[in-house]
Amino acid sequence: MFDLTIMEAAEHLLTLCTRKHLTVATAESCTGGLVAGAISAISGSSAVLDRGFVTYSNRAKQQMLGVKPDTLDFYGAVSAQCAEEMAKGALAHAGVDLAVSITGIAGPTGATPGKPVGLVYFAAVSRGGQLIAHESQFGEIGRSQVRRLSVLQALAMLTQLAETA
Repeated sequence: MFDLTIMEAAEHLLTLCTRKHLTVATAESCTGGLVAGAISAISGSSAVLDRGFVTYSNRAKQQMLGVKPDTLDFYGAVSAQCAEEMAKGALAHAGVDLAVSITGIAGPTGATPGKPVGLVYFAAVSRGGQLIAHESQFGEIGRSQVRRLSVLQALAMLTQLAETA
């Protein structure tokens, strides 16, 4: 799916979700709302996109999505565990059919030992209980490129869930 533009990927997701009457929420950290923005840029998206949570800080992840303080303390905000809790929190708080989360280090700063620039974790969940998790190590390809590829990955994961819903 990385050969598609963001707009093409968002349009495909929107068409699929509209046909199946599916609603979507996003929980975004390093992408700062770009996934929700890509979907909402398309006319008719209000039938599918319910809301987007931009939870850049740990406090926001806890307050808005219910990410556990222990998860953040033990694994960190940039972790598979945090991504899963973010997605599940978005699903629960929005009451939608599908939710996706993104948390990572877009760079050029922010790397820590074991967590380099370009490391991004994703999770997508469905009301039916499906969970897709993904880790990408994009490397130091530039902040905007990490964010662009992250949006494409998130849209691909939502599409995968929508196809099986």
